[in-house]
Amino acid sequence: MNSIRLDKWLWYARFFKSRTLAGRFCNEGKIRLNQQPVSKANTNIKINDVLTFNLNNRVRILKIENIGTRRGPAAEAATLYLDMSPEIKKEDIVISAPPAKREPGSGRPTKAQRRAMDKFKEDI
Repeated sequence: MNSIRLDKWLWYARFFKSRTLAGRFCNEGKIRLNQQPVSKANTNIKINDVLTFNLNNRVRILKIENIGTRRGPAAEAATLYLDMSPEIKKEDIVISAPPAKREPGSGRPTKAQRRAMDKFKEDI
């Protein structure tokens, strides 16, 4: 076996939880194969091809080292590619939004408060 479908390889390499998600990602044209945009999940890839894509706000550059025969454990999946992605520095990590703040006591109602609201609604 010299080549494999792109979506199947991404699933084997554990970049996606399901092959359907991998296929959807490929069909949306969010991946490049040897610097050429790919818009079909059935594109065949082979050893020494280079994939470039953005996943989870991180640019991934992968050189395919092995085709693979199954979706195995993570250690096996890591042998399928050589990660050439740029290193992420700790100071480059940006938190998109601070955690939400709320006033003390403004959370979920207590059981007594819920009963009082239910009684109030019944009386109306």
